[in-house]
Amino acid sequence: MRKTAFITGATGYTGSRLAQRLAADGWRVKGLARSPQGVKRLKALGCEPVSGDITDRKSFAQSLQGVDVVFHLAAEYRTEVAEREFFRVHVQGTRNVLDACLAANVERLVHCSTVGVHGRVSAPPADETAPFAPEDAYQRSKLEGERLVRQYMTNRSLRAVIFRPAGIYGPGETRFLKLFRLVAAPVTLIPGDGNTLYHFTYIDDLVEGILLCAENEKALGNTFILAGNEYAPLNEIVQTIAEILAKKARVIHLPLALMVGAAAVNEALSTITGIRPVLYRRRLDFFTKDRAFSIDKAKQVLGFNPTTGLKEGMARTARWYKEKKIL
Repeated sequence: MRKTAFITGATGYTGSRLAQRLAADGWRVKGLARSPQGVKRLKALGCEPVSGDITDRKSFAQSLQGVDVVFHLAAEYRTEVAEREFFRVHVQGTRNVLDACLAANVERLVHCSTVGVHGRVSAPPADETAPFAPEDAYQRSKLEGERLVRQYMTNRSLRAVIFRPAGIYGPGETRFLKLFRLVAAPVTLIPGDGNTLYHFTYIDDLVEGILLCAENEKALGNTFILAGNEYAPLNEIVQTIAEILAKKARVIHLPLALMVGAAAVNEALSTITGIRPVLYRRRLDFFTKDRAFSIDKAKQVLGFNPTTGLKEGMARTARWYKEKKIL
């Protein structure tokens, strides 16, 4: 029997790629869209758009009737938003989705959290049992949203799965464009010593992992870290990108304290001037805090098997950047 999916965050990078895959696999796909542009995009993907917002339960609750799996991917990413906005979306919005799932007797919820709930990884690679140590409003709100899902699973018998993706990249995503541009520059300026570990998740592998969370009976009640097979020091990542771009990276390591201070001043000035800061302390986390994880649980329980290596994934991403003339 044909299954029906409902995706929050369906117009985002991961959500749209998931929607495409589900439609190709024969699912009926509904997607939540907040704007006319989003509605148009979902129609182009072969989805049934639902105009609404997770912070307004009435706008989407009825659309969950007859849905088999809800994929809750909607998130607030803008760094400059007020802290309360992160909690409004990631906590209250998640509560709305959970209540709507229960009211509609949805078979399963697949909830997207983040490896950021672990903060700085003190003993890499970290697994799902690593201590929680969120360090900013985004991470704290995502952790509270994840805990809310767990409460509903325990106290209200919600059938759900939680996954925590590492840094998501691939063609169509511009989150790491600044890193590629940094390497493409005549001189690559790196805050810190470049030994910080980072873990990427190629989009196709992530979508495969999300589908396993939706379809594997053993997944229910569990939390999984989804990431690639490899993590690497930033210096190695820079050299890999340089090789892909056919250039010799000339790297200069900047004093970390200087960069943190400059970011703090930049943020303070932005509150006075209203001008968006060009440097955030949170963005420096990429250069300074280890993000390396074990995906053994996902492999053993779900059969998760990432197939895109870091170099190949980076090469595909670079080609897309060049095709779009943004690199």
